[in-house]
Amino acid sequence: MSKNKIDKLPLEWVRVFEVAGRLGNFTAAAVEIGLTQAAVSQRIRNLESLIGVELFTRQARGVTLTVEGEAWLPYVTNALQGLNRSADDLFGTPLKKVIVSGAASVIQLWVVPRLAQLSGKANYQISLSTVNVEGDFLRSQAMGEIRYGDGNWPEMRRERLFKESLSPMVAPRLLQSGVAWSELPFIAVSGPRPGWHEWAEQTGHHTPSVPILRFDSFVSAYAAAIAGAGVLLGSVPLCTQALADKSLVRVSTGTLTHDAGYWMTSKEGRLPNRQWEDLLGCFTAV
Repeated sequence: MSKNKIDKLPLEWVRVFEVAGRLGNFTAAAVEIGLTQAAVSQRIRNLESLIGVELFTRQARGVTLTVEGEAWLPYVTNALQGLNRSADDLFGTPLKKVIVSGAASVIQLWVVPRLAQLSGKANYQISLSTVNVEGDFLRSQAMGEIRYGDGNWPEMRRERLFKESLSPMVAPRLLQSGVAWSELPFIAVSGPRPGWHEWAEQTGHHTPSVPILRFDSFVSAYAAAIAGAGVLLGSVPLCTQALADKSLVRVSTGTLTHDAGYWMTSKEGRLPNRQWEDLLGCFTAV
């Protein structure tokens, strides 16, 4: 394709190609863009004619990207996203209310202690919403979502808040009787986070006894451990304050580390970039 043709690429045609390529369907692309299916097809034809390359293979049951179309699509997607972000930075209107959703544990133990950094700086309301399971994110109307996982959400902006590490910890008064911590009741947490079995396997310790208590949220297990109910396999980053004020003490140097952790995420176009940066600056602060 000659330089003159590149200079004349209509942005609308390129955008139609990106949506159609991403969705893999001209009809679905028409719905997202607000055109008719025929108009989408015509713009794709015009673009292919201009650049001299077929981008889609037309079949009776629909369309598929050609090798050339598949190779070009990620470049087009990145370019359009960059264009949107730059326009957002320069001309975007901040939202008056930003909803951030996440598990109760990360909201209470990580986000809340850092909110003071935004006090007096943010001229918009921040609304924090608790979600309990991954499926809740699908129904959430939040602009920002704090998710637990390995960061594999390619359709979303994402930034790791911290890398998870887990270690046994207990209320110090339980150790005053001289009982070994391994003889105390164990507390477990249901969900995707690794547990006592994985901790023992990675650190080489003996597998602890069957937990006496099991909670469906880390924040509840954390409260039980502080109350003296037993030994918690605690998140070191989330328990920073409890460890600092001696509400909990670590009883082993054995630490379970893994790739998963908590991430700040946002669907493209959901949150203006300036407010995204505001929240990241607050939530990633040490």
